[in-house]
Amino acid sequence: MSSSRDGVNTDAGVQSPASDRFEEDVLALMPALRRYSRSLVRSDPDGEDLLQDCVEKVLARRAQWRGVNLRAWAFTIMTNLSRNRHRHTALHPQVELDDGLGLQAETHESDPLERSRLERALNGLSAENRSVLMLVVIEGYRYQDVADMLAIPIGTVMSRLSRARHQLAEAMKDDNVISMRRPK
Repeated sequence: MSSSRDGVNTDAGVQSPASDRFEEDVLALMPALRRYSRSLVRSDPDGEDLLQDCVEKVLARRAQWRGVNLRAWAFTIMTNLSRNRHRHTALHPQVELDDGLGLQAETHESDPLERSRLERALNGLSAENRSVLMLVVIEGYRYQDVADMLAIPIGTVMSRLSRARHQLAEAMKDDNVISMRRPK
């Protein structure tokens, strides 16, 4: 029987408190990672696949984590996985089969048209602008954190965010016109 420096049994089958805590921290990141994955790929099923691949890679590579910022590390892994997938699909395009066979998912939103408009506007953004927008606005990261995660200069983060906000506002404004005719 061996023990680690903190006196915890590390024999086969017994996990240390540090590994339990790591998995709990990864589990706590799941909602944020899910939102980000869906925004990167513009599709719920593909977003779930990306999320699963990311969590699998994070757990498999826990020994490589330096113990600093698990959230930023996981988001960086997801960003890189998404970039790799994008490159792969650009080289190997796929044909959509029946586009879900016309089945619609049940929605519980108070205004499904507004959600649809927002989703269309977000999907209209480039992948680079959308990822910066999601990381800053939805996930609450600082510009420098996003620059580090995406390996781009902070000025590029600010310009992409500005462009994304402007494009989003324009797309939402254009769809907001309702023509009213007087009844005869």
